[in-house]
Amino acid sequence: MSELIPMDISKPNAHQHVVMVVDDNPDNLNVVADLLSTHYSIRAVPSGYRALELLEQNSLPDLILLDVMMPGMDGYQVLKRIKDMPAARDIPIIFLTALDSTRDEEMGLDAGAVDYITKPIRPSILMARVKTHLELKEARDRLDAHNDDLEGEVARRTAENEQIKNVGIRALARLAETRDKETGRHILRTSLYVRTLAKILQKMPMFQLELTDKAIELIANSTPLHDIGKVGIPDHILQKPGKLTEEEWVIMKTHAELGARAIEMAEKDSETSLSFFQVGKEIAHWHHEKWDGSGYPDGLKWNEIPLSAKLMAIADVFDALVSARVYKEAFGFDKAKEIMTAGRGNHFDPVLLDEFLKHYDEFVAIATRYRETSAPESTGG
Repeated sequence: MSELIPMDISKPNAHQHVVMVVDDNPDNLNVVADLLSTHYSIRAVPSGYRALELLEQNSLPDLILLDVMMPGMDGYQVLKRIKDMPAARDIPIIFLTALDSTRDEEMGLDAGAVDYITKPIRPSILMARVKTHLELKEARDRLDAHNDDLEGEVARRTAENEQIKNVGIRALARLAETRDKETGRHILRTSLYVRTLAKILQKMPMFQLELTDKAIELIANSTPLHDIGKVGIPDHILQKPGKLTEEEWVIMKTHAELGARAIEMAEKDSETSLSFFQVGKEIAHWHHEKWDGSGYPDGLKWNEIPLSAKLMAIADVFDALVSARVYKEAFGFDKAKEIMTAGRGNHFDPVLLDEFLKHYDEFVAIATRYRETSAPESTGG
């Protein structure tokens, strides 16, 4: 029989499983180690304390044979400590003990051991149990690796689909933009305004459930669809440099319903109810509604207006004020703030507007950074 010094750790062969044997009795330790050493790399450890030290150093075996009755710290205590280690808790542990009652066996299995071998050790039983549990561990590891691969692939495809969706949304928005050439970076800025304001509101208890991180991304990524209905507005109205007539204004206002209808038709074609369709419809349909009910197309008021549309209303009006249009010059940021403030409680939700005004410099910074290169600089006043 080969002589094993309990404190030593044998060097593992790359093709062999590593088995840690923990027993305070050197004779028992050598017997078990000698039986297994022809098939496995052995780590012979004389105490539970030393076993825990090795595990904490990430010296992790494939399986642990653990004596129950040891001085200082018994096998049950060692097992409990191992189960508290994230890196080691899934290592299969087989109890080795002279305790052979059914109750002792149940206690061991209830504590988290995968098996229970009584002393004196019968070589064939020991070899069979170790082989079985190593094979089970291998199968679990392969399954975990396969599941990790699947999760990675699902995450990759989900991200890819999300990117395709967002690119599609922006492409549709830019199609509308080609009809209304003054808007340029409008869709980028309004998306950033909405995301910024939503993140601010998220910190308030009244919005925490509705404005989750996922909901904020969904709303912000759907904002480019707000004016998609403008593709249905005739050029002589959409691009008119002067004030619209009453009849022309009636036609212009139909873009909200046209946009919502187009998104609804796309939703029906997909045969799947997707959340971004719902949010896109809300924004396109109701971003011109006003807090006091004087907006269009449905005259919604207060909390009848979806939060996504109320966020978009603030972003859309602010951007229109500080940007040049075919029918107007850009207002300065001070003047825009004055006009936005006057809309509190009639055009805009007062809670949302208060937070917008409180953080006004953040929105000014976005407008400045992404201003139209051809538009005149907006100054204070």
